[in-house]
Amino acid sequence: MLIGEVARRSGVSSRMLRHYESLGLVRPSGRTGSGYREYSGDDIRRIFHIESLRSLGLSLREIGRALDDPAFTPAELVGDLVLRTRERIAAETELLTRLRRIDASDPAGWEDVLQVVALLQALCSPSADARQRAALASAADVPLPVEALVEAVLNETDPNVAGALRWALARSDDGGPALLARGLDSPVAAVRDRAVRSLAELSGDEAAAALREALAHADPVVRGHAALALGSRGDADAVPTLIDMIVTGRNDTDAADALSVLAGDPATEDRITTGLVDRLNHDTTAAPARGRLTQALAAVPGTKATRALVELSHDEDRAVALTATYLLGLRAAGGEAQASDVAGRTTRLPNS
Repeated sequence: MLIGEVARRSGVSSRMLRHYESLGLVRPSGRTGSGYREYSGDDIRRIFHIESLRSLGLSLREIGRALDDPAFTPAELVGDLVLRTRERIAAETELLTRLRRIDASDPAGWEDVLQVVALLQALCSPSADARQRAALASAADVPLPVEALVEAVLNETDPNVAGALRWALARSDDGGPALLARGLDSPVAAVRDRAVRSLAELSGDEAAAALREALAHADPVVRGHAALALGSRGDADAVPTLIDMIVTGRNDTDAADALSVLAGDPATEDRITTGLVDRLNHDTTAAPARGRLTQALAAVPGTKATRALVELSHDEDRAVALTATYLLGLRAAGGEAQASDVAGRTTRLPNS
């Protein structure tokens, strides 16, 4: 078969076939009487083998070795190809992400494109100062895409830079809460912590909804930050988690403060008192937790909380009884605000 027909049937150009011949990859087995190259069936099969290996990303030199070296084993070469392909995909993915973020910034001209590129590069800088300047600049001059800010927030370890990034994110367009909520599913505890802390600093219904969902999270740290943020906003959905925090002693002072804010609403006040009393009366509640729950009652106004304290003043646990008696004395003297302050500081009374 002559070179032109081989080119038509194989899809390999005559020029490339001559190049293969010059490299010794495939040589036509014969010549016609006029001196034209003539390819045999074995030659054509070798051409198809070459093209198949090229499709895997092998260089022509690697293909020649694979076809001609009897001692050649493909495992190592294939493993290297896998690694190279992954690296190429990662690089292309990074480029695609950068292009998408530039497109999302809706640049008016090339100057805007160059500024966004500079800020994106600065966010990846090993210098904390450079990252912080980029965060501040993105909020003031050239707004960065929300996706880039969220990624930076979730990966930032420097507290000052993280604060600047959250500040920039709070001033960005909508979409931040949904992206941050994905960070709550990270297998890395530090990333989950950054995600919920960032959500806590965002206002709006979308952030609040994400925080409410976080109340059911498996990570107690995430639940705690979500409850404290919602409690400070007057969201009664946080009450059960805040009471759990007091029982476990995890950020119990902050949890009591949040309950104090929520207790300003009469309906929530009753719910808080009921929840605290139920946990006090639960058989599995340990003595230290009962003491913290008693102190938390000081933050709740109203007669129901007062009646609960009266009952607790006769509690079998002497520390609980002393604490309840002390808090009742403050209430009797018109010092509910002072009693609430005592609960917020989780003051521990002596046992005598």
